Amino acid sequence: MGRVRKIPQRMCVGCREKKDKRELIRVVRTPEGSVVVDPTGKRSGRGAYICPQVECLLKAVKNRGLERGLETKIEDTVIEELKEVVGGLHEGKR
Repeated sequence: MGRVRKIPQRMCVGCREKKDKRELIRVVRTPEGSVVVDPTGKRSGRGAYICPQVECLLKAVKNRGLERGLETKIEDTVIEELKEVVGGLHEGKR
């Protein structure tokens, strides 16, 4: 009988629900201080996770959950990039 692998869980900074790490989008504050979307989930730096839904992104921006999670100010360009990523995921699933 094979070993059962543990699936890592992370909390969305928007809806505050725990989900499988692979279901979420990782946003990283790099050691240089820039904030970027991390599609691989392996970049070094402080990370925060968000559901691939526009509603969660808007909640995370409104309640400043993303800023608290990354411990830095989030620029509007990063928010726009996240909206494009989330929008692209929704269009790809339909």
